[in-house]
Amino acid sequence: MSLIPSFFGNRRSSVSDPFSLDVWDPFRDFPFPSGYSSALSSQFPPETSAVVNARVDWKETPEAHVFKADLPGLRKEEVKVEVEDDRVLQISGQRKIEKEDKNDTWHRVERSSGMFSRRFRLPENVKMDQIKASMESGVLTVTVPKVEVTKPDVKAIEISG
Repeated sequence: MSLIPSFFGNRRSSVSDPFSLDVWDPFRDFPFPSGYSSALSSQFPPETSAVVNARVDWKETPEAHVFKADLPGLRKEEVKVEVEDDRVLQISGQRKIEKEDKNDTWHRVERSSGMFSRRFRLPENVKMDQIKASMESGVLTVTVPKVEVTKPDVKAIEISG
């Protein structure tokens, strides 16, 4: 017995029909908590699917730690930047679902909605009271200044002899 038909359900016609959507779903009978659907249609619950893994770059310069987060389509009012639990920077927000009009017909929904959150433990050499954040063209920039390290005065000693 071939394994191919088992991946495409019990219909033998789906093996030869490239346009058939009768594909085997390994999670079809798995008891997901309410709000989840099968793994092939949605990997995350609808409440937390927006910008689930918001892409964040963290760069350290001589003066500061700079975080840049891609948050397309979000306004600054929808994003929160907080420092919690002694040096943990949290970037979070929510993209709300558009209100549906009963006369609308949706053909495709690809933009995600819901909540997101990213957390970063800051190093000890930062000025926690001088953190600044700005948002432009869907990119959030958080600048965390570093404590200035004073270099000890070095005095050259002449070697005699």
